[in-house]
Amino acid sequence: MADSTAGGLRGRRQEVARLRQLLTEVGAGQGQALIVRGEPGIGKSALLDYLAARADGYRVVRASGVEAEMELPFAGLHQLCVPMLNLADRLSPLQREALDVAFGLRAGPPPDRFLVGAATLTLLSEASVAQPLMCVVDDGQWLDQASAQALTFAARRLFADRVGVVFGVRDPVTTPEWRGLPELVVRGLGDHDAKALLEAVIPGRLDAHVEQRIVAETRGNPLALLELPRGLTAAELAGGFERPDVRPLASQLEQTFARRMQTLPPETQQLLLTAAAEPVGDVPLLLRALRVLGVPVSAAGPAEAAGLIEIGARVTFRHPLVRSATYREAASADRRAVHQALAEATDPTVDPDRRAWHRANGAADTDEDIAAELVASADRAQRRGGLAATAAFLYRATHLTPDPATRAARALAAAHASLRAGAFENALKLLVVADDWSADDLHQAMVALTRAQVTFVSGRSEAVRLLLDAARRLEPLAPDLARDTYVDAISAAMYAGILAPDFPAGEVARAALAAPRPPAERKQDLLLDTLAVTFTDGYPAAVALAKDAVQAFADPARADPGDQRWLFQAARAAIDLRDLECWDTLTARHESIAREQGDLTQLPLALTSRMAMHAFSAEFTTAASLRAEVRTICDVTGVTRAPYGEIPLTVMQGRVDEATRLIAELTEEVMARGEGAGLSLTYWARAFLMNSLARYSEALEPAQAACADPSDLGLANWVFPELVEAAVRTGQPELASEAHDRLTRMMRAAGTDWALGVLARSSALLATGKEAEACYREAVERLGRTRVRIELARAHLLYGEWLRREGRRQDARGQLRTAYDILTSAGSDAFTERLRHELAATGETVGRRADRAGETLTAQEARIAELAANGLTNAEIGAQMFLSGHTIEWHLRKVFTKLGISSRRQLRTVLAETGLHQ
Repeated sequence: MADSTAGGLRGRRQEVARLRQLLTEVGAGQGQALIVRGEPGIGKSALLDYLAARADGYRVVRASGVEAEMELPFAGLHQLCVPMLNLADRLSPLQREALDVAFGLRAGPPPDRFLVGAATLTLLSEASVAQPLMCVVDDGQWLDQASAQALTFAARRLFADRVGVVFGVRDPVTTPEWRGLPELVVRGLGDHDAKALLEAVIPGRLDAHVEQRIVAETRGNPLALLELPRGLTAAELAGGFERPDVRPLASQLEQTFARRMQTLPPETQQLLLTAAAEPVGDVPLLLRALRVLGVPVSAAGPAEAAGLIEIGARVTFRHPLVRSATYREAASADRRAVHQALAEATDPTVDPDRRAWHRANGAADTDEDIAAELVASADRAQRRGGLAATAAFLYRATHLTPDPATRAARALAAAHASLRAGAFENALKLLVVADDWSADDLHQAMVALTRAQVTFVSGRSEAVRLLLDAARRLEPLAPDLARDTYVDAISAAMYAGILAPDFPAGEVARAALAAPRPPAERKQDLLLDTLAVTFTDGYPAAVALAKDAVQAFADPARADPGDQRWLFQAARAAIDLRDLECWDTLTARHESIAREQGDLTQLPLALTSRMAMHAFSAEFTTAASLRAEVRTICDVTGVTRAPYGEIPLTVMQGRVDEATRLIAELTEEVMARGEGAGLSLTYWARAFLMNSLARYSEALEPAQAACADPSDLGLANWVFPELVEAAVRTGQPELASEAHDRLTRMMRAAGTDWALGVLARSSALLATGKEAEACYREAVERLGRTRVRIELARAHLLYGEWLRREGRRQDARGQLRTAYDILTSAGSDAFTERLRHELAATGETVGRRADRAGETLTAQEARIAELAANGLTNAEIGAQMFLSGHTIEWHLRKVFTKLGISSRRQLRTVLAETGLHQ
C-alpha cells in the first residue's frame, strides 16, 4: 500500500491539503479563520506546527491556552499580541485605550470586551500590511474567556485582510465563542496508518491480535498509540490491552502518564508538580520555587530523559495531558506546598494576581490576608474588563474569608460579577452564601435585587414579583435604586404582557407611585412616573408625563452617557406617542452611545428599534442594512436575539413567505419564554399581513388576540387600526367601533400628526358620505407631514377604494396611483395586489415594478455605501461596522462596480437617484 504520509504527518493528507489551501487564500488577501478540533491526542498540535512551519513569507505569531490561566483576563490575547504592540499607534484612540486597559498598560474604566475585539481586529489587519500574518492558537479551550471572545470576534470579521487565525480546540466544543467558525475536524487514523505508527514505537514483533485490539481501542488516536503501550509489560502486551476500560480516552492517557511519573524519583515528581502548577513556563520562577522547596535543578534530568518535560527558554511539557495528569494525581497537601512555594517566588509588584492565586491555592484554611489580596486582584481584573476573572477571584476570596459578615459581602459582589459575566448558576449559588448573614438590611435587599436580576435575564416569569419585592425592600435604604428597580419591574411586566397570568404591572405601578420621591428629579424618574400612571389611571392621563420624559431624554443639552440604560424605554414612550422624530433621536443617541462605548449588548437593542422606525418610514434599504448589522453582532457575540425589528420590516416590504416564517419562529420562541410582548408583535404582524392581502377574516383573529393586552401600549396599540379595518370589511361594526374607541382615547391624547392621521384614517372606515371623505382628507394631510410613508400610502389606498365604491373612478385613480407610487418607489410589495386590482377596476393597468439599480447591492454594501456617502473614512466605517479598513475598501470597490461609478464624489448623487440614500 502506498505511503500515506503528508508533510511528515502520517494519514493526514486531507488535513494538510486544507491547511495549504488556507495559506494560499490568506496570501491572496482572503482573510480566514479555522478551528482545528478533535479529542485529546488526536494530532491537533502537530497540524498547527505543520501550518506554522509551512507559512513561508508569513509573519507567524503563536499563543497557547493554559488551564490554570483561564481566570486571568486577556492573558492569552496578550501572549499573542505582544509581538505586534509596536503597531498600537495605528489604532483609533478608543480602541488603543481599550487594549491598553485590557493589558494593564494604563488605568481606566473596564473596556467593553467587544471593543477589545475590534481593537484586536485592527491590530491584526495593520500587522498584515507588510506581509501576510498567521495567528496560531493551541489549546483554545483553555483560553481565558475575555481572550477567547476578543480573538473569535476578530476571526469572524476577516474578509479582505491577509490574516489567518487558526485555533486548536479540544472536543467537545461547548462554549458559544466557537460557534459558527469554519472547522477542520481531526479524526483518528485509519487502521493502516494506525498499525504503522504502533509498529514504529513497539520494539520487536507484536502479536497480530494484540495489535488489532490496541488499534481498535485507541480508535486511531496518535497520542494513545504512542503513549498507551509504553509502560505495559511484555506479558500485558501478549495478553491484550489490559482490561476493557470505559473511561474517556483523555483519562486513559492521563493514567498512562501518571504511571510513568510514578517510576521517577520523588524529587523529580515534585519538580514536575511545581512546573504543572506554574502555567506560564517561566524558568526563573520555577527555579526560585524549587529553591524554596529545596529541590535541586538536577531533578529535572529523569523527567527530561523520559520525554515528559523540556526545560529550555521556557518550561514545556510533552503534552498538556502530562501537565494535567501530574497535577491531578498529586496529593492535595503536595499541591498546596508547591503553590505556596510559587507564591513566595512570585514578585508581588510584577505579578500580584498570580501571586494571590497561588497563595489561595496553597491555603489549607480561611485566611483574610489572602482573601484581601484576591479582592484586589478582582478589582484589577474588573478594570481590565475581565468579568469572568473578577467573578473567579471574588468566588475564591469568599471561601477564604473567615469573618461571616465579610464573607457574605464578598459573596454578594461575586454573585453580581457572575451575573454580569453570564454565569447565572454560579451567581445563584453565591447568593445562598451571601444570604447566610442577615444583620444588614441593605445587604439583604441587594441580595434580593441580584437574585431578581438573575431571574429576569434568565427569562423566568417570576422576575416581576422578585423585582417588585426587591424595590420595596430598597425604598427606605436606597430610594434612588428602589425607583430604578421599579422601572425594571414594570418593564419585566410589560415584556410578560398578555402571557402574564395576573398582569402585575398595576401592582408594581401603585407601589412605584407610593415610593419616596427623590430630592432632585432625574430623567428616569419622569419615565417611571409615565409608566406607573399609565397602569393606574390609563394612557391619556400619562401623556403629559410621557412627553416630558421623552423631551428630557431627547434634549441634547441634557444628554449623558449614563442615559443608555433608559433610552430603550424612552424610545418606547416616543412610539406610544407616535412621535417618529423623537423615536429617531432617542434610538440614534442610544446607538451612538453604544458604539462609542463598544457595548455590543446594548447596540442590538438600539439598532432593532431603529430598524422598525425605518420600516415605518419605508426606508427599507437602511432598515435592511441595520438588520444585517444586528445579525453580525449576534454572530460575533454568540447571543441569539428575537427578530423584533425584522418582522415589521418584512411585513411592510410585503415579503409574505419570509414574514410568515419569522412569525412562526418568534411565536414558538416567545411562548417558551413567556414573553407576551413578542406574542403581541406576532399578532400585529399577522393582522397587518392579512389586511395587506385583503384576507380580512384571517386578520381578525390575531388582531383581537393582540388587543387582549390590558396595557394598550406599544405593539398592542399598533393593532387597533388593523382590527378596525378587518372588522369593517367582515361586517362586524360593533367590534370595529369598540376598537375605534380604544384607539381614539390614545391617539387624541398623543396628539401628533402620525397619531391623528391614523385615527382619521380608521374613523373614515366607520363613516359615510362627506364625513368619511373629510376623515380621509385629514388622514392624507396629517400623514403627509410625517415620514411614515407606509401609513400615508395606506391612507391613499383606503381613500381610493372608497372613492371607487362611490363611483368616482377618476378621483379614485389619482389616490390609488399615489399609493402605488409610494410603495413601489420604496421597494415594497405590501398592498400592491390590492392596488393593482383597484386600479384595474378604474380602467388603469399597472405592471410589475422594475428593480432599482441600487437593489443589486447587498445590505452590508448598502450600509457601507451610505456611510461613505456621509463622508466617513474607511477606518471610521470599519470601526462602526466592526470590519477592518482593508475590508471596507474591498466592499467599496464592489459598490463602485455595481453602481457604475469610480469615486466617492459620485456616490451621494447615485444613491439619491436610486433611492438608497435616505
